[in-house]
This record gives sequence, C-alpha cells and structure tokens, in this order.
Amino acid sequence: MFQIVRKQVLSKGAIIRFDINAPRIAAKVKAGQFVIIRVNETGERIPLTVADKDAFSGTITIIFQVVGKTTALMRSLKEGDSLKDVVGPLGKPAEVENIGTVVMVGGGTGVAILHHVAKAFKEAGNFVIGIIGAKDKETMILDTEMSHICDELIITTDDGSYGERGFVTTPLQKYLDERYDVKLVYAIGPIIMMKNVCKLTKKYNVPTMVSLNPVMIDGTGMCGGCRVTVDNKTQFCCVDGPDFDGQLVDFDELEKRNNIYLKDEKDSLLNSIR
Repeated sequence: MFQIVRKQVLSKGAIIRFDINAPRIAAKVKAGQFVIIRVNETGERIPLTVADKDAFSGTITIIFQVVGKTTALMRSLKEGDSLKDVVGPLGKPAEVENIGTVVMVGGGTGVAILHHVAKAFKEAGNFVIGIIGAKDKETMILDTEMSHICDELIITTDDGSYGERGFVTTPLQKYLDERYDVKLVYAIGPIIMMKNVCKLTKKYNVPTMVSLNPVMIDGTGMCGGCRVTVDNKTQFCCVDGPDFDGQLVDFDELEKRNNIYLKDEKDSLLNSIR
C-alpha cells in the first residue's frame, strides 16, 4: 500500500496534488516518466506522470484533474489513506542535457509534468525560459514553483485575470522572433496547445518535444491502446514515449482517439456522485 503523506487542493477542488510514499520509485524515477495507479482492488488503472520526487524522503508527487470516476474517488481520499497500487517508473525519461537555452511551455495540468522536466534541464545547467498558461488565475498551478526553477517566466491566462491575456503561443513567438539561441522547446498540455506550439516552432526550425497522454491500459506495450502515429509510424506511448518529436506527431489522430471515451468519463463521474 502506498500512503498519501500530503494532499493539497490546487484549484477549485478539481486539481489535486498527492505526495505519495513510494521510496523505491522515488529512488529511480526521472523527469518525464510516469506511474500507473490503482486506487483499490476493483479500481481501473490510470497513468499519471510524476510531477516531482524527493528521494531523501521517499516520496513522489502526482497532480491530477478530476475528470471521471477514478479521479473523483482519488479526490475523496485524505492524508494518511493509501492507494492499492503505484507501479513505476514507466516510460522513457526525458532526454536531458546541457544544450543552452530551452523554452518550457505548459498549459493546464500539463504544467505539473513540465515542472519535473524544467527542473531537470535547469539542474543540467541550461538557461530555462518558462511559459505557462491556464484558463484563469484560479486554475493556474505551480506558478510559484516554476518561478523558482526558470531564469525567466511568462504567465498567460485566457481571460487576463493573471499575467498576460491570451495563449502561450504569443510570448513563445516573441521569444523566437527576438532570440536566436533557443535550442529546444518542450511543450506539455492540451493537445490543441501542443499542436499549435509545434506548428509555430516548425516555422523557426526549432526542435520541439511533447509529452503525450493517449488512452492507456497496461503501460507495458502489450495492449496497444496507447498507440500514436509519429513520422507516419505507429509508436506506443508507454514504452516508446511518452516524449516524442512534436513536429512529427499526428495530433489530429491523437485528438480523435482521446475523445472516444469523453462521454463515458463524464457519465461515470456523474454516476459516482449520485
């Protein structure tokens, strides 16, 4: 059993942070990798990318948004409660090296994943520029933590209630116009955001990595549920990713596949609270 040693509500009760006691995972997990969680004996398996780790205390941090029955059940758990299974680390870690100036672009709960990757790039000696966005101030997460990591940080919100009004692509384009030393862009967030970031960076010929979140079941490459098309080839997110060259990803296909179960998720959430 994996005890929840800290619980924090980050946004309107819909985005939750857990620090989980998992010393063996904390000792090995690297930025970009994920775990698969099962709440109880009858629960489904859901993948969540690790947002941070503390190898000394033996904890890992996950941040999730309530979208279905399982995440609603997880929200009901308290500090001191335990999860049945936490399996990992899974997936390939982000390829981190000292390359110079990197721009980290995150949207929504994708900022949680971006945080761990940005931290790794900073520790490797890079100049890290962060651009993070959300719908409004209430749904912005980890802005304080990102400000401690990044050499420069730009915040955007759709409604202008916090930081700059607009989308993350606007300040990103400004950086690409004004700076010629950007070696890499990392984009993590909603599919449409990653798609638009990659369209933009392709014009500037700047390499861009994304972290994908397709439907996933077993997490070991056996079921094929998490397949994505990259450079016109089928890849499996759980073993070949979750990070891929964003300029080669078929985002339209990914979006269609991810939308298949949206209604079922909403229905399961509604049924769980009736």
